[in-house]
Amino acid sequence: MNKINRRKFLYNAALLLSAPVSSYALWPFSAKKSEAAGSDNIRGSIFKGDAPDKPGKWSHEALLYKKLDNKKVACGICPHRCLLSPGDRSVCRAKANIDGVLYSLSYGNPCTVNVDPIEKKPLFHFKPQTKAFSVAAAGCNFRCLNCQNWEISQAKPGEIRHTELFPEDVVKAALKTGSESIACTYSEPISYIEYMLDIARIAKEKGLSNLWISNGYINNKPLRKLCKYIDGANVNIKSFSDEIYRKLNGGRLEPVLNTFKTMNENGIHFEMTNLVVPGYTDDAEMVKRMCGWILSNLGPDHPLHFLRFFPQYKLDRLAPTPISTLENFRDIAINEGIHYAYVGNVPNHEGMNTYCHNCKKLLIKRKGYFIPEYNISENRCKLCNTIIPGVWEKNKKMI
Repeated sequence: MNKINRRKFLYNAALLLSAPVSSYALWPFSAKKSEAAGSDNIRGSIFKGDAPDKPGKWSHEALLYKKLDNKKVACGICPHRCLLSPGDRSVCRAKANIDGVLYSLSYGNPCTVNVDPIEKKPLFHFKPQTKAFSVAAAGCNFRCLNCQNWEISQAKPGEIRHTELFPEDVVKAALKTGSESIACTYSEPISYIEYMLDIARIAKEKGLSNLWISNGYINNKPLRKLCKYIDGANVNIKSFSDEIYRKLNGGRLEPVLNTFKTMNENGIHFEMTNLVVPGYTDDAEMVKRMCGWILSNLGPDHPLHFLRFFPQYKLDRLAPTPISTLENFRDIAINEGIHYAYVGNVPNHEGMNTYCHNCKKLLIKRKGYFIPEYNISENRCKLCNTIIPGVWEKNKKMI
């Protein structure tokens, strides 16, 4: 190995620092543009021998599973289709085979309860400036490297603090807070679908709306059961690449696309979120392909949100998404024919406002979660009388 003196070392270092670099290199350890770090499928694994010895207070027999020989069970909720021997825990961490019966372990024990503005979900075309009573239980069937709620999504129900709140209690609490909807959110509601469905049934009876905030990685049969009760949804489309889904999220693209198709067929109001992660999902050509698929299969009226990434979890050394990238993607979506595209995670950005797809005039001006200007009458543009897709309240007065 050749040795260099201190003067030579400093000289070489100065040359390196003076060389031109891209914006991606200005953040420590950032991924190279157009190159997703790593190439492995990060799909979660079954937790062998990790189930509780017996059902607990918050255990509830799971939906849509099959009992097999030797007390094995096969979960039918998501595309992982976990095959569990007695004593095993599912990929999502929230189900377990206890003596040949599949149990949900997160029924009535949410780890997070909060009242949110509905715009936070984000839902921009569903009852603006109303309150959503938000609940989450531990667990998720994905392993997203960039997860912002990893403390609860990547935890087992028994590992974190929780509140006892059974379905009827959730609905009572929501009504007490003056919320107009209940949102299952933050972690992954698919992992506690039994709890979510029972909440939704009671909420429906009491006149509350049900919201599903999800990665959309669910099988068709449980999704159709869910569609009987949900009124609105925001589902993440993590990318438009199966390869990136496998190495960034631990899932696959096709089941999520099928979820969108099923919700569309069932007349569910849903909005789509695409988190733009530098080096993974910041590809303009991929966004064009995604928009083309949306237009061909879902139509132009479902809102599409491009969200800014911030360093999180296992990608805490990546740079935040340049705002110009989000603006470019919004422009691409609108130019391709998407009627409503938004920029997210950039407070007070012009791209958070809603403009009529017909006359292009301002319909909803947003300042954070507040709405100082609102030009929709029932479900029509006040200026040109065009029907605006969404779920709107009559005679709504904004703050």
